[in-house]
Amino acid sequence: MWNVLQPEAYILILTGTGILIALVAWLPLALKRLPLSLPIVCIAIGAGVFLLPQVTLRPLPINYPEVTERFAELVVIIALMGAGLKIDRVIGWRRWAITWRLIGIAMPLSILAITGLANWALGLPLAVALLLGASLAPTDPVLAADVQVGPPKSGEEDEVRFGLTSEAGVNDGAAFPFIHLAILLSATATSGGPWLGEWLSYHVAWEIIGGIAGGWLVGKLFGWLTFHVPAETKLAKTGDGLIALSATFVSYGLTEMVHVYGFLAVFVTALTFRHTHRDHSFQFEMYALTEQIERLVMMVLLILLGGALVSGLLAPVGWIEAVVAVIILLLIRPLAGWVSLLGHRADRGERLTLAFFGIRGVGSIYYLAFGINHMTVDHAERLWGIVGLVILCSVLLHGLTVTPIMRSLDRQQGRDPDAEETAPLSVKILR
Repeated sequence: MWNVLQPEAYILILTGTGILIALVAWLPLALKRLPLSLPIVCIAIGAGVFLLPQVTLRPLPINYPEVTERFAELVVIIALMGAGLKIDRVIGWRRWAITWRLIGIAMPLSILAITGLANWALGLPLAVALLLGASLAPTDPVLAADVQVGPPKSGEEDEVRFGLTSEAGVNDGAAFPFIHLAILLSATATSGGPWLGEWLSYHVAWEIIGGIAGGWLVGKLFGWLTFHVPAETKLAKTGDGLIALSATFVSYGLTEMVHVYGFLAVFVTALTFRHTHRDHSFQFEMYALTEQIERLVMMVLLILLGGALVSGLLAPVGWIEAVVAVIILLLIRPLAGWVSLLGHRADRGERLTLAFFGIRGVGSIYYLAFGINHMTVDHAERLWGIVGLVILCSVLLHGLTVTPIMRSLDRQQGRDPDAEETAPLSVKILR
């Protein structure tokens, strides 16, 4: 007699994968008007699954440092390609002024404030405090989908959505020099030696400039192959959006081979690829497939995060760490964002929204894993607990408020959010 109550692990995996794919397609529609976000649901599902007595795996990042780093890395680069492909605004100093303010002022202020707070309140060594600050300062391109611009040529690119999308795209690369600075400070604390020259010349100048240049070259190459070679062999004629995934991996792989910032390169590749032929319908094909893959891998990671939360991720967290997490989310990011936007032409409501939605997520997981894997960190589980708590609070706080806040902002600016939601997709694309 078949044992119906104990199916094979393979069958369970197949069933779970099918359910996950269905949720990828259905949940965003079901949650569209609710004060609830997809990440909240994914974390809740993960917590429920890993609380089952039959599930013995404990997906704590400290137990799987390499897997954590690489999986988070994969999710981030796919999200960066998707973010770049859907930005309609042509890059420029004035047109992207809000981005440069958030990157050049808000992010360094956040890193400085979190580093000082972690060093003073948590007693962390300077290098470790800087690692925590650089990990938690960037906003996230993965979990910020609800506050980002719409698909290519959809017309859903107001100042707030553009600012948050472009910030999330750029700052994952812009934060990397500070991660390397933390690693250098940790190394020199024990061995001594100069570090400033190496940091400025290599980790700042070379890796940033090289990342931008490499991303631009790969974007130009894929743009030419896709849209400008002879008509019979144009990649755009295939209608296969997988070419965007190819561009993602090629851009990241080639730039990482020459030791420049691959995150920055992927976003620049996406922008360059997007603007090679901005009005071509194939842009939407690439974006749509990238978004689906991003949602799938993001949901897997968040389910594992939910499992980690119920497996003891927050065990090292006490009341001091909890207060620090609240200060980071409710004081440091909003104040840094507000200061960075002083004098900008956005109205008060837009500035408040931009400052408030400093969503933390997968990027923080990657940076902390990278730092811990490349420097000596005592009691790393404490850092994972703090980052896990900040991400959880961010997912809940921003996930519960994003729908009402963004709908209210749309109404204040004369847009009907219900009309946007019910308009046919083809109308949005052609608009």
